[in-house]
Amino acid sequence: MRTHSVIFDTDLGTDVDDALALAVLFGEPSVDLRAVTTVYGDTLLRARLASRYARLAGRDVRAFAGSGPTLSGREVWWAGHEGTLHDQLEDEPVARGDAVDVLVETVLASPGEIDVVAVGPLTNIASAIDRNDAFAGAVRHLWLMGGAFETDEPEHNFRSDVVASRRVLTARIPTTIASLDATRRVRLRAQQIDNIADSGPLGAALQRDIHQWWAFWNETWNVPHDPVTVLALTRPRLFTLSEPGTVTVSASGVSAFVPDAEGSTRWIVDLDEEAVARAIVDGVVAAQR
Repeated sequence: MRTHSVIFDTDLGTDVDDALALAVLFGEPSVDLRAVTTVYGDTLLRARLASRYARLAGRDVRAFAGSGPTLSGREVWWAGHEGTLHDQLEDEPVARGDAVDVLVETVLASPGEIDVVAVGPLTNIASAIDRNDAFAGAVRHLWLMGGAFETDEPEHNFRSDVVASRRVLTARIPTTIASLDATRRVRLRAQQIDNIADSGPLGAALQRDIHQWWAFWNETWNVPHDPVTVLALTRPRLFTLSEPGTVTVSASGVSAFVPDAEGSTRWIVDLDEEAVARAIVDGVVAAQR
């Protein structure tokens, strides 16, 4: 039974964890994936990659290109390897339409029913809030990868567009955040990646992308930030959340959580690391069945 209607907003194509999160969504029987919306930099390339991953998994998905520049004016960080392992990506079809319009129209067509999982800079979500005053109140729940609350470290998504981050985090949308404090506790290692690769064409493509990412950072493991965010929605028993509160983001991208009984935001304060890692691998494998 499909119990979660989801829009996945992503900067897929740089860090491989976005692609892993998309695969976990494909493999989750409770999820009705209404659309993929891409953000940050070359959003058309990112949408084409989403379509490619869907095709490799034998799935149909509507992928829409969204906002490329940030609202803050901060320059987009581009690694340079995005899409390079995927031949003829320019021929991959994407859906017509603007991602921000799709966010607004989909949420307002089913008020209180759409979960938005946003795992990149928050430019699209902030733009949807500004485009229609009813959008924020109509989102069922917002699931974010972003921030760091136990250190003073700026996190990439919040820092990349501080203006958008502040707009979203003050919109009073019910929100759960997978911050670096939680996501860095989970690691995928070589044997788990081999299991993913053996599961089918999508898994094999993901393994190639993962090894490319490892080579970029000279590592032999990676942190699956974005799949953790998805699992907070689909496997809530694996996580412990904070009390309600509010989140602030400084000009340099440093985030802080302030407990507030009337706040709309919680963050993951604890998780079962091994169970989460297994659920990610199982989700990718299930996407290809």
